Amino acid sequence: MNQILRNCIVLLLISSSAIAANPSILVLGDSISAAYGINTEQGWVALLQKQLDKDGYSYHVVNASVSGDTTRTGLNRLPDALARHRPEIVIVALGGNDGLRGLPFSEIENSLRQIIQLSQNAHAKVLLAGVRLPPNYGQAYTTRFAELYIKIAKDYNIPVVPRLLNKVSDYRELLQEDGIHPTARGQSQIVDNIWHSLSPLLHH
Repeated sequence: MNQILRNCIVLLLISSSAIAANPSILVLGDSISAAYGINTEQGWVALLQKQLDKDGYSYHVVNASVSGDTTRTGLNRLPDALARHRPEIVIVALGGNDGLRGLPFSEIENSLRQIIQLSQNAHAKVLLAGVRLPPNYGQAYTTRFAELYIKIAKDYNIPVVPRLLNKVSDYRELLQEDGIHPTARGQSQIVDNIWHSLSPLLHH
């Protein structure tokens, strides 16, 4: 065996050990998680990484969020992301764009269920982040939309964040001019909302 081949094998072993020693958390979301309108390092996903580091966790957070994504487009991207990053945990934060576009509940539910099933088949734990729609969509629709996440989480026995933007979307000063996307000031609250349900899934 020549020296170059030996070096390649050593590098592969080191890389494999590094991956094993640093499990990943995959965030599958839309513009809320993609830090729309603010610097990426100000977004809640980047702040989650800082929180994990601060608390002594070795997880590497991978932000696979894309602005404009629906549950269906997120589902389409998921297999590649699972194969590439092999996450230990998947945080699913999708559905807002589905609701804003008035997509059928059956499509939203079907896509979310497939996302969960694919993630679990890849041996990943799943955390589902619930979405709330603006009140102008009507109480019946917004209530049914919110309850959808609780129902799905119960069916799969997975943790759920009932409202990703809890204590954020109710305060105009924490939202950008569009009234939908949080400002940099609101991002730490999103981490707090996520952390309560995420922390039981973590290990040192």
